[in-house]
Amino acid sequence: MNASISKFLREEDGITALEYGILAALVATALGVTFLPKLKDLYATLFTTMSNAVANASG
Repeated sequence: MNASISKFLREEDGITALEYGILAALVATALGVTFLPKLKDLYATLFTTMSNAVANASG
């Protein structure tokens, strides 16, 4: 029992995966903050165009 606990504590695979997960979250946050204004404009234009197309199609 003690051997399996000490083996578990010495393993670093889970810690590495956690570090990669945190790094990916930080990169995603930085990209989101950087491109947020452009994404807002993109979606506003997209939904305006779609709304106009539906309104014109329905008469």
